[in-house]
Amino acid sequence: MEERRKTVRQRSYLGGRIAFNNRSSTMDCTVRNMSAGGARVAFSDTVVLPQDLDLAIRQKGLNARARVVWRSATEMGVSFLAVSREAAGEVIPLDLARRMRDLEAEKAALKQRVAALSTGDYVP
Repeated sequence: MEERRKTVRQRSYLGGRIAFNNRSSTMDCTVRNMSAGGARVAFSDTVVLPQDLDLAIRQKGLNARARVVWRSATEMGVSFLAVSREAAGEVIPLDLARRMRDLEAEKAALKQRVAALSTGDYVP
């Protein structure tokens, strides 16, 4: 079988956290091997995840936006799209992510109301 990876992956056994749905959902995982370009991620149970997600590996100080390249019931291979080491390991807690989502929706509603008031289309 021909190797298609651009970089060699090193075996690892690191704890990771997958975040998806605009970081409103998270899931723990095990990073079984990784390189600068991607990783193999394993789960304790069968999972269904979106194509694009965030992967945080605290021990490596890595946060990465990733795309699923292959998947099986309990494992998947991801390719890193963007890697950040500045906020290493900082996954937003679920309650804060939900609060941020609610505040963004409130902000959008207020913008619409201001626009309606500005044009005189406001109906109480």
